[in-house]
Amino acid sequence: MKSKKDSIMKKMLLIGLCSVVIMTALVGCNGTEATSTDAEPESAEAAVSEETGDFEDYIYFGLNYELTGAFPIIGESSIQGIDMAVNEINAAGGITIDGKTYGLAYKALDNAFNTDEAAVNAQEFADDEEIVAMIGPNDSDMCMATQAIVTDEHLPAISPWSTLVVLTESPWYFRACFTDDFQGEILAKYAYEYENAKTAAVLYDMSNPYNEGIATRFKEVYEQLGGTVVEYLSYNGKTGETDFTSQMTKIASAQPDILLLPNFYEEIIAQTTQARDMGYTGKFMGSDTWGDTSLLDWDTDNLLEGALWVGHYHKDIASDVALEFIDNYHTIYGTDKDPNDIVALNYDAVYLLKTAIEIAQSFDRTAIRDGLNAIEVFEGVTGTMNFVNGNGDPTKSAVINQISGGEFKYLDTVNP
Repeated sequence: MKSKKDSIMKKMLLIGLCSVVIMTALVGCNGTEATSTDAEPESAEAAVSEETGDFEDYIYFGLNYELTGAFPIIGESSIQGIDMAVNEINAAGGITIDGKTYGLAYKALDNAFNTDEAAVNAQEFADDEEIVAMIGPNDSDMCMATQAIVTDEHLPAISPWSTLVVLTESPWYFRACFTDDFQGEILAKYAYEYENAKTAAVLYDMSNPYNEGIATRFKEVYEQLGGTVVEYLSYNGKTGETDFTSQMTKIASAQPDILLLPNFYEEIIAQTTQARDMGYTGKFMGSDTWGDTSLLDWDTDNLLEGALWVGHYHKDIASDVALEFIDNYHTIYGTDKDPNDIVALNYDAVYLLKTAIEIAQSFDRTAIRDGLNAIEVFEGVTGTMNFVNGNGDPTKSAVINQISGGEFKYLDTVNP
């Protein structure tokens, strides 16, 4: 908690900090290594959000996010959702603790999609007594680099987008999304039972636990159901690999009914293009990394027509909370495009933190952690969820989407 009277504030540069626009993130990334650098990372001074609203005191959280590096679209999307939520909360009167209202603000550090930087950021937030909790990172690798720190330092953390199962083995880590096991199982069952796909192939990045986790669970469940995985192939995303013709030649030769690609945007573009070039004619399936409309902007040749992917919400079945969020997003950011899953999950993460603080009625980190575990009903943009299972994973549903006619079409909702 910080007093406005005693602060020397700096405005966050927000999206302008990054000169890379979303399409550059999709097409122009050079596969920057995400886990190490030659130079030892140094602690950077956190950018501080503007203290919006008329409050004497503010509650601060730390934002550990991926603004630069291999996939800047992650950071660009997350800051949109974070800012929307913080500004709304303050405009609505802030957070009340023991009869006093406080504004909400954050200190942000870019981890540059680098695990060393993510860890340094987490330690800086843990050492900062003003920080009551950390939101982020989004990427699973980045989160795992911070897991031991938030656990040892007793810093409650919420990852908006990390679906890695083992993340919440720490009693201090929570997530706003479902898990890799959940979506891997959903994809396998939907492929086999609803798409009647009896054969499948998988190509995944073995260097990232997110991709590998979904691929592993998909194969396990799909084969249990009676399906045959004809090709189970991998690559090392940290090398910046863009030539997948060797793998796609094998897949095209086998012609499976389904090709699962639980990978990131830039890789999806290269992989689906090369799959068609090599002669694959079956249907693509994807994970929650497919959920940005920029993918549709790229697909002018309709290579992705009919593709299925698991998402966190869809406007066609959106609640009043989600519809208001979508409308506000259009107005604030001056676009007709709907906010992607990362925007929505980061928005939900802020409101989860607000709810936990209100339950705790305290700035104490342990009390806030306990407040998160006590959330029984939370109406978020990405659905209704709760944390009463006590393991940091929300009980929530997932959405099956299909690419059809250049749009993301809603197909089904899958409950846990």
